[in-house]
Amino acid sequence: MVVEQIPMLSTEERPEAQAQPTYLTPQSPLGAAISEFQGHMIRQGFTENTIKSFLGDLRILTSYLGQNRPVGTIATKDLNDFLLYLLYYRGKPCSPKSYARRVTTLKVFFGWLAESGVLPRDPAAAVVHRPASPPLPIILYEDQVEKLLQTTQHLAQNDKPDARPHLLVRLLLSTGIKKGECMSIQLSHIDLSDPQAPALYIHYDNPKMRHKERKLKLPADLVPVLQEYLAQYQPQTYLFPCTARNLEYVLRDVGQLAGIPVAVGFETLRWTAAVQDYKAGMPDETLRQKLGLSHITWNDTVKKLKKLAGPAL
Repeated sequence: MVVEQIPMLSTEERPEAQAQPTYLTPQSPLGAAISEFQGHMIRQGFTENTIKSFLGDLRILTSYLGQNRPVGTIATKDLNDFLLYLLYYRGKPCSPKSYARRVTTLKVFFGWLAESGVLPRDPAAAVVHRPASPPLPIILYEDQVEKLLQTTQHLAQNDKPDARPHLLVRLLLSTGIKKGECMSIQLSHIDLSDPQAPALYIHYDNPKMRHKERKLKLPADLVPVLQEYLAQYQPQTYLFPCTARNLEYVLRDVGQLAGIPVAVGFETLRWTAAVQDYKAGMPDETLRQKLGLSHITWNDTVKKLKKLAGPAL
């Protein structure tokens, strides 16, 4: 979708911009300002596609900041943090084209609020168009991994044994698979024909994702953990017949039980597994294929792995 360039006209060229929107003040909630902005776009003759795109972008901003956030409390840092969230933490792809349009949306919306006298200054004026550099991923250190595994093993062997946390953590640390890949594992995808060389097949139903399919080695000592889990839970088709959120809670809880100061989740264990393999000397191409990454994504990933696995400066 192509969004036309919206010229920022002077107040002489656009006299209606001189008047403050009907009832807005710095204390007005973000949701109310967006509703007023929609009327402004219609009066200004913005195209239907542009209005739809801008409102969609602002709905994401509302979900991030809250629809009741007073517009006068929104600073440049809030907007830069929001753009960082779009790029790296929202969990949905944000293409360069979408990112550029969303920056434009922020500048047009907050520029309008400032020009109209609602805000004393425009917090979007200093927002940069280029993507911000993401922070390094959070990983677990060796002693933290040990504490986590000790905790899950204890849960598997106590008076009311539960093998699921231990199987889940061991599986993620040995394979580095993503959350979606973990949830898609079927019992038929696990090859135990040779107990000394078990394997896991990662399958994708979407034909466009078939290039990510791969066969991964599993540790031989994971087999008895898996068998204990199967005996306890008796899954029929999928290895983990529950919601992804349920497993997220499992990881969070065992991390807290182990006294680990950072949140333990799928992404944390995926990066921890990748760093362990990288430090162990796994060839780059082998690790790229193991993680199911494209060459383009790998170029960025390996830079982070070098920093995470490298010596302290």
